[in-house]
Amino acid sequence: MKIHLKALGCRLNEAELETWAREFARLGHRVVGEDEPADLVVLNTCAVTGEAARKSRNLIKRLHRGNPGARLVVSGCHATLSPEQVADTLGVDLVIPNTDKEALVDRALEGMEQPQMPLMATEPGEVALFARGRQRAFVKVQDGCRYRCTFCIVTRARGEERSRPLADIVDEVNALHDEGVQEIVLTGVHVGGYGSDIDCDLATLVRTLLRDTDMPRIRFASVEPWDLPPGFFGLFEDPRLMPHMHLPLQSGSDHILRRMARRCKTAQFRELVRSARSAVPDFNVTTDIICGFPGETEDDWRQTLDFVEEIGFGHIHAFTYSPREGTKAATLPGQIPLAERKRRTRELVALASRLKREAMQAQAGNRTEVLWERPFVDEAGCAWMQGYTRNYFRIRALPGDRSAENRIERVEITGTAEEALEGRVIG
Repeated sequence: MKIHLKALGCRLNEAELETWAREFARLGHRVVGEDEPADLVVLNTCAVTGEAARKSRNLIKRLHRGNPGARLVVSGCHATLSPEQVADTLGVDLVIPNTDKEALVDRALEGMEQPQMPLMATEPGEVALFARGRQRAFVKVQDGCRYRCTFCIVTRARGEERSRPLADIVDEVNALHDEGVQEIVLTGVHVGGYGSDIDCDLATLVRTLLRDTDMPRIRFASVEPWDLPPGFFGLFEDPRLMPHMHLPLQSGSDHILRRMARRCKTAQFRELVRSARSAVPDFNVTTDIICGFPGETEDDWRQTLDFVEEIGFGHIHAFTYSPREGTKAATLPGQIPLAERKRRTRELVALASRLKREAMQAQAGNRTEVLWERPFVDEAGCAWMQGYTRNYFRIRALPGDRSAENRIERVEITGTAEEALEGRVIG
């Protein structure tokens, strides 16, 4: 059968999608893109904000319109938090909550007519995720979170922490490498909490992957800053660990961090970044900031902008605070008018753009390795190779050679253009 998979939201949703893609392929089914009719459509929804939930609902309707005869299976956080609403949506055949995701492939196929012998079967080494246009793989290492930040609905949707056994993760990473994958991203709801339920930890996981796999490039998805123990950045002495981490700050005001129930205050965050940059050359730190959190005074906001400028992030995800039913933050006093929340977001976006531009300009003259993705053609008709540097800056180079796709090459950075670095291949 033809299977179309779609995810909205976080990298964990993407990792789950890739796992399902491989399972469907092993059973002899073909993963297809949105432009090809499908027999089965699976959507992994998001509910991190009210806007994400709205987009999830709209995407359900669009997927049904695009494949009205296909079976439509919906999972993810929005489906878990609002199962009856999702089940009543036109076209939805099955709702699978987050707690049952491991059985999604089997449940999605139940009752569907299938030939006893698949017409197409994948041999080991054929990658379902490449059919979806991916040059790296997201590897889910855990699910759930034991913390309760006051703005977060995801902990309700994902439940308690559950870590995958080390051996399972090693096997998956080795299988991905055998299939030609050059880079993995370790992802989860609370990546830094890996192993809390199985007498293990994130540092042990990383050491094990570096020892027991040959994956050329290993990255992290978002990691809470309070989870990184002293000496953690010594792991980056192994060049296979990419010098970039996304450490969500959320606010540069300790007053607001307390209202958010965050466990890392600005002084600890500052020291963490200092340790990373001292231990690892060209270490790139990116972050999340929530704009207009309840009770955030103008002074709190100025503290955030000053702290952001002091740290000098390579990229910032700026979120306009959105009250989310079911979270403590939605009930806090001091809710800020939407217009003011949006004004603060615009101010942060302007600052973040400048800091990113300065961080990119500082890369000029550096030499680094780039994993090339699919070439693209610009408006002038020039074909470019594109990919990411080790420290996670997008980069492009001429000429765009399709044979270079999924190849790691050494590049000298020559300058910047728009949102990307430019470089030349030197070997």
